Amino acid sequence: MISIIIINFNTFELTCKCIRSVISHTLKLHFEIIIVDNASKECAPEKFKEIFPSIILVKSEINLGFAKGNNLGIQQSKGNVILLLNSDTELTEDSISICYNELMKFEKAGAITCKLLNADNSVQHNCQSFPSAIKIMFEKIRIHKLFSNQFRSDYLQGFYWNYDKAGFPDWIWGTFFMFKKSVLKKLPEGKLNDDYFMYIEDIKWSFDFRKTGLKMFYTPETAIIHHSGGSGGKKSDMILKNYQQFLDNNYNFINKTFIYLLNK
Repeated sequence: MISIIIINFNTFELTCKCIRSVISHTLKLHFEIIIVDNASKECAPEKFKEIFPSIILVKSEINLGFAKGNNLGIQQSKGNVILLLNSDTELTEDSISICYNELMKFEKAGAITCKLLNADNSVQHNCQSFPSAIKIMFEKIRIHKLFSNQFRSDYLQGFYWNYDKAGFPDWIWGTFFMFKKSVLKKLPEGKLNDDYFMYIEDIKWSFDFRKTGLKMFYTPETAIIHHSGGSGGKKSDMILKNYQQFLDNNYNFINKTFIYLLNK
């Protein structure tokens, strides 16, 4: 069984749309849906149970953030595989079953993601390289233009990644983040790192998974729609309000992992 964990924070309609798409399109797997409500003020979280009686509803008295909210949901899960799914995503096919089958094929796959699309079907860049001062400088002074597309895809990833080909990026977005529950036993404290309230948490998860010898895996075999920014409120307001936090977390991650990544 797979446990699908969706964090809700004042996005009732988006979350309902996401749940409906999961139920409609996930046909080849036994699954449970766990909604973690992060102290939403928009409406009573019990409304989810009224519309979707089969879901598991977990209510937090405070806004725990994305990482701690997911850990709370994982504590209630019964599946041998976990899918962290953003509330602003929408399935159009049985993407969960496809990714589940792909994950089971690769023993060294720590977590898997799929293609993420904007509403206009353009591709989002959810396969990224670990941030480093060297890579930032490499791109800023445009040295990357001297190298082949393949080198840019392998080294810089992100915008340069080939999203039509399966591969192993450094880290993947937490938007669609599927992994075997047994992996958690190999991680510090036996859970996903939740030091970061917002931003960088998925980088840290990928980093921790890779330190255990596992890889992040991307498959182009299926795609979902990601209404980017919807799960965090108005995107422009969110970025302006929390940009300094993003920069601080990014610097913190680079500072803590610099020596390790330098030797990889």
